Amino acid sequence: MTTTSPEPHARRRELFRLILGHIFLHATMAGMRMAAPLMALRAGYSELAVGVLLSLYALMQVFLSLPAGRYADRHGLKRPFAISVGAACLGGALAFAWPVFPVLCVAALLTGGATGGAVIALQRHVGRAAHTPEEIKRAFSWLAIGPAFSNFVGPFAAGLVIDHAGFRAAFLMLALMPLATWYFVRQAHELAPVVQPHGAHRGKAWDLWRDPSFRRLILVNWFLSSAWDVHTFVVPVLGHERGLSASVIGTILGLFAFSAAAIRVFLPMLAARVHEWVLIVTAMAATTVIYAVYPFMHVALTMGLCSVLLGFALGMVQPMVMSMLHQITPEHRHGEAVGMRMLVINASSVAMPMLFGTAGAVVGISAVFWTVAATVGGGIRVAWRLKDIKAGRSSG
Repeated sequence: MTTTSPEPHARRRELFRLILGHIFLHATMAGMRMAAPLMALRAGYSELAVGVLLSLYALMQVFLSLPAGRYADRHGLKRPFAISVGAACLGGALAFAWPVFPVLCVAALLTGGATGGAVIALQRHVGRAAHTPEEIKRAFSWLAIGPAFSNFVGPFAAGLVIDHAGFRAAFLMLALMPLATWYFVRQAHELAPVVQPHGAHRGKAWDLWRDPSFRRLILVNWFLSSAWDVHTFVVPVLGHERGLSASVIGTILGLFAFSAAAIRVFLPMLAARVHEWVLIVTAMAATTVIYAVYPFMHVALTMGLCSVLLGFALGMVQPMVMSMLHQITPEHRHGEAVGMRMLVINASSVAMPMLFGTAGAVVGISAVFWTVAATVGGGIRVAWRLKDIKAGRSSG
């Protein structure tokens, strides 16, 4: 049933429930993304094969992002979430039943696609429920805590279960997690459908690229999401090379996620005082430095420290990008804009693990770190130009 937007206190309670639901769904993918590559490495598969496996978590989202955005524009929140929960449970169940490399690839497609479809519907819903630019920044800052926390819970829990009960038990646990998502999301209020302004022409999603502000924002988001994806890839490889256990590798990845979640707890207060573009430029500068020094860290403690600092830097980015995205696109195209953003960053997530997996095998992991540092550093100038984006702008 479609209803109008609830009162502010009710919206806050609902946002809290949606964050909890998102945590369980995203934790499934995060745990699978750590456990499946580690299982492949232990089975003797190469770094390139692991890169291909990791890229599959984003491949389905590349093809689904725009259709999912349009679907969310038509159907709202709960129907996309119901489909996503079913796909994520199926992916985990397949990995539990047949834990072999080809099936792990299918599970990656299912869990990755489920998470992508759900997050598009969720981000669209939260952006529409907020009524002012300041409320949008606060809402997305709180919403971003969910995946940051699940990026800790998923790998950490999967690592512990792997060390004590094996990979199949971990896959079973991850298959059951999305059921909690539906418990929290099923009672959410659907917002009233958006009425397209008279005379407005929806056009094609690719028309959004005509706006230079949209282009700059998506490019900056690509720089930083690539840095996030590469960290997810290189830590299991680096940890495996240095003989670290699954629980230690999961903890290092978990520390990254925990610090990303921690900075987002303070982000609503920080975002009320600092412009979005300032936080994005700061994150890019810090990411450049951390990636430059990361290869010199040879023990778990110093790797964990770099992981924490990188989490602080990258954790600031997505809420600010989503806030700006909703300010520069018209309301009746929010789903498409979110879907376009997801398409770009997930196309990168498909290509980057394979590219850097090949580079790691040929020239070594250190070169991967330094390439990312140079790429992100080179994008700081583009991020600086985001200061020209004004709140309330819209593009056709």
